[in-house]
Amino acid sequence: MKQSELIRIIERTAPLGIAAPWDKSGVQVASAREDIHTLAVCLDPTPESIRIALSEGADMVLAHHPLTMESRFPDRLDSYHDVLSLLFRADVPLYSAHTSLDANPSGPVSWLAEELGLCPLPAPDEDSCCESGFAAPLTVLERTGTMDWNGASCVCGFGVVGDCAVAVTPDELKKMLALWLVGSCPRLVGTLPERIRRIAICPGSGSSLAPEAAAAGADLLITGDVKYHAALEFPLPVLDVGHFSLEEEMMRRFALQLKEQASDVAVQFVPAQDPLAPFFPSH
Repeated sequence: MKQSELIRIIERTAPLGIAAPWDKSGVQVASAREDIHTLAVCLDPTPESIRIALSEGADMVLAHHPLTMESRFPDRLDSYHDVLSLLFRADVPLYSAHTSLDANPSGPVSWLAEELGLCPLPAPDEDSCCESGFAAPLTVLERTGTMDWNGASCVCGFGVVGDCAVAVTPDELKKMLALWLVGSCPRLVGTLPERIRRIAICPGSGSSLAPEAAAAGADLLITGDVKYHAALEFPLPVLDVGHFSLEEEMMRRFALQLKEQASDVAVQFVPAQDPLAPFFPSH
């Protein structure tokens, strides 16, 4: 498959038009290579992930996080220099689907919402949720643009919020999350209500959306990278499950999706380890 064609397939799910204006989604390292036979998908374009991708014969690498958020010279022998050297020597392009992927509520970013069976918020004249799963994009907390979805215009942005088909207890929610967030070390800010119905989710660093989640009537916001002083002011309970756990799984699922959509390309997911490992062993 031609590189340009594969990028078009990626951008069906992660269109650059809905990315945040401060972001660097898109081509990170260009290459004149036209034909792509193997695509490696990873969360971070670290030297280790790039080496694994190249060792497995990747002709192109798709990462979630950009190689860098600021233009700079490769004037230091660091990981940035290392990644550039590896890619230039192999003549392999690097592409980042960062906030362009984060902002698509009908894409892999909403995988946890789908596992929890969250439904779109009811219209003002409705008082019930769908029976299971969601057949339309969930409501976003911070709008960034629109895109076509199933022949209709879909509002895109950061964070999604939806209703559980049936309200759950904190213990029930804990058991459900334990199935999908293996290895995560969640931390709860605030106290959960006895019954949880409306849940907001924002992978990455989404705690700044706590006011929007509260305004949407959410009982809980699930995100990562919660900071101490921000936690003191949250208007609703916030569960910090870590930056890695939500986005690593998001990219694994994006790889599976691309494997179906780009049938002429071998798509391989390159797993990584959370850089924030627990210091104390769990019991």
